[in-house]
Amino acid sequence: MLYRYYRDSNGQPDTKATLYEKQDHGIARDRIDSDAERICARLKSHGHEAYIVGGAVRDLLLGNEPKDFDIATDAAPNRVKKIFYNARIIGRRFRLVHIYFKDGKIHEVATFRALESTGENHIFGTLDEDVMRRDFTMNALYYDPAAEIIVDFVGGMKDIRRRVVNSVLPLDTSFREDPVRMLRAVKYAAMANFKISAPVKKRIRKESALLADASTSRLSEELNKILCCGKMYPVFRGLDRYKLLPIFLPNLDSAFCRQSGGQALKEAFFANLAELDNKMTHNEISRGAILRGITENMLESCGAFQGEEGRPPHAFDVVRELKSLLRPLIQPNVWVDEAVRLMFTDRGWKFPRRRRK
Repeated sequence: MLYRYYRDSNGQPDTKATLYEKQDHGIARDRIDSDAERICARLKSHGHEAYIVGGAVRDLLLGNEPKDFDIATDAAPNRVKKIFYNARIIGRRFRLVHIYFKDGKIHEVATFRALESTGENHIFGTLDEDVMRRDFTMNALYYDPAAEIIVDFVGGMKDIRRRVVNSVLPLDTSFREDPVRMLRAVKYAAMANFKISAPVKKRIRKESALLADASTSRLSEELNKILCCGKMYPVFRGLDRYKLLPIFLPNLDSAFCRQSGGQALKEAFFANLAELDNKMTHNEISRGAILRGITENMLESCGAFQGEEGRPPHAFDVVRELKSLLRPLIQPNVWVDEAVRLMFTDRGWKFPRRRRK
């Protein structure tokens, strides 16, 4: 291992980073996405820093296949766009660059964020500042594909080896600054089979109510990620354990309480999640089928499938009930319609082609 020092505004040695060489981290070069490697190389050839960051580094260290190879650089978005003809700047508050490839692959390039870059105030910064804008130490590692070195400012390598979820920022500010981090702590622990550190556990239990202040769009995005992660059972068990489920999906949680036999209904819900996770390890499952799996029992228990005079219910009444279960979170109509269509098809009922006016 090597060490690198960074200087403060007065030019004095301040921040120390641990550098893990290939023999220390063991990441094989052929596991790195070739396009991500070329992006980093091209940015460096133009005089910039560039690293593969976040979940990709974590997954490589755990022996998993990364879903995305995100890149962090000191180059401003406009500069990145000039270097890559196939780049497009997205975002309003904090601009990112998407680099597009012919096979449909997209790599996201983000400029280092400054320490004061919070809330609506997004300011570009340096590498040692950017690390302090990450959520957990396991996601705060920077991999240089050319030198095959991991740069670690916050002990992320040690936490990954100990399989522990630890916060980068002080806990008295981390979840207050971004309550969605509580959801992510539970999600990461479930997906990677990590333990949440005792201080983080304590803080989640103390500040779980802050999750109600998070925006619907961000919470809906987190739900989308959970539904396709293949670890829904442990994630939702964790959300229930830390009292986040009643805030994340209040109508779903209250359905367990207001229905007779609510505990049995709740256990059936978790059993369905485990079954879906198992299916997802062997086959690809559509989002509509997943929505059906997590809501059908509750729709049945609340009488959503009971039409008038023994006739089937109207399909879009059931659609409305399903959306109500997930409210305030939002799922695309195409997925909700597919879920209800599957329920109707199995009952021998027709699903209308068009929504009623």
